Amino acid sequence: MSNESATIVQKLWNFCNVLRDDGVSYGDYVEQLTYLLFLKLADEQTKPPFNKPSTIPTGLDWESLRNESGDGLEKQYVKILQELSKVPGLLSVIFRKSQNRIQTPANLQRLIHLINDENWSRMTADIKGTIYEGLLQKNAEDTKSGAGQYFTPRPLIKAMVAVMRPEPMQTICDPACGTGGFFLAAHDYISENYSSRMDREQKDFLRFNTFAGTDIVDNVVRLCVMNLYLHGIGGTESPITTDDSLMSDTSDRYNMVLTNPPFGNRSSITIATNGGKRSNTSLTYERDDFWATTSNKQFNFLQHIKTILKTDGRAAVVLPDNVLFERGAGETIRQQLLKQFDVHTLLRLPTGIFYAQGVKANVLFFDKRRAREKPWTRKLWIYDLRTNKNFTLKTNPLTDTDLQDFITVYKPDNRDDRTETEHFRAFSYEELIEREHVNLDIFWLKEDSVEDAADLPTPDVLVSEITENLESALAQFQNIQAELEGND
Repeated sequence: MSNESATIVQKLWNFCNVLRDDGVSYGDYVEQLTYLLFLKLADEQTKPPFNKPSTIPTGLDWESLRNESGDGLEKQYVKILQELSKVPGLLSVIFRKSQNRIQTPANLQRLIHLINDENWSRMTADIKGTIYEGLLQKNAEDTKSGAGQYFTPRPLIKAMVAVMRPEPMQTICDPACGTGGFFLAAHDYISENYSSRMDREQKDFLRFNTFAGTDIVDNVVRLCVMNLYLHGIGGTESPITTDDSLMSDTSDRYNMVLTNPPFGNRSSITIATNGGKRSNTSLTYERDDFWATTSNKQFNFLQHIKTILKTDGRAAVVLPDNVLFERGAGETIRQQLLKQFDVHTLLRLPTGIFYAQGVKANVLFFDKRRAREKPWTRKLWIYDLRTNKNFTLKTNPLTDTDLQDFITVYKPDNRDDRTETEHFRAFSYEELIEREHVNLDIFWLKEDSVEDAADLPTPDVLVSEITENLESALAQFQNIQAELEGND
């Protein structure tokens, strides 16, 4: 982040500490910034040198806020939020279900002045986008807000994109898009590697047609759309929709899927009942295109991804460890994936890189092929970045350098040129399919012995890992119970 960007982020974030005393959370603050920043940008576009027609209806624009104070300001702000949520297109996505979370008019006025002091349109898309990304990262760092679950470590995203090598005129989908990190990294990669060679059609396609995403949480979709907008991606229509990706096959197909679906087994969906609403913690999806019916969200996302890929399409998916070894439906899904797809690479990720502690995850890379009897997977290459690796978010965060060796040995130009190393080994299809329950939870490196208690993980990390293991075991028992009840 440049000094200019860092200064603006710090200025905006310092004011958040003032609003905390007014009961405004980090997440609410970023949400309010999104509304106000969008209005300010729209206002700047109507002035020289742009002189564009306003996209905001008269009386609901930035000037209508600047001219108010006190109770009148609060009433006008609430009116703007309510009315713009009804305007079709991008406005309805940005302002969907929006509410004023800043209850003190003086604080709202000060925030308006903070945003008004900057000329955002004079900044490049990179600077504006970096500022907003900085705010999103600060929000993710607040573990109490839970926003970290929507924020994949940027070095990991960059490495995934670097080996996937997206190209102009390809479509890229993230069915659990969070705040849009994969889209931004893919956009940067294409721009940096092809910009001088792209014609007008390719540049327009990159901006308007390359990306498609879905998330189930309204506020997250809002943040994602604003993130893309500030980076110069998208137009008057939003490339992101609020929906449950798993509910159905929309028949849309993509060249590439890059995603980090939500972990855990709880569903975010509430179901209406005669007595009100309840959260469904074991939702299953009855879809003809799925190989198996399960309440495990990660397996359902994996099955959804295999459906939405075009033939010869490619996927890179962050998945928790349980997807590699869980029995029942998990075994069926792994068998079918290995047979019908070219499942070629597995990156075992270290702990300590996600904002949720104790998460054990992997990145699975696979390609979709045309139907045939012979299995498509020949070798699964596994890169162990976990054994004897110790990362923490603050003192030893994951960096680009930590993933450079993986990028090097991946050899995206010709995977047949791969060679085994201490951390990189290949396992044939025959070896994998003969493993008990097609268990892909494979390690060969040994952990260094712990000679001193000081080397042990901190108690909170140990508790998180124990909790995760217990939740995984409970999920397996729930799946077994569901299968037994189904048989009955």
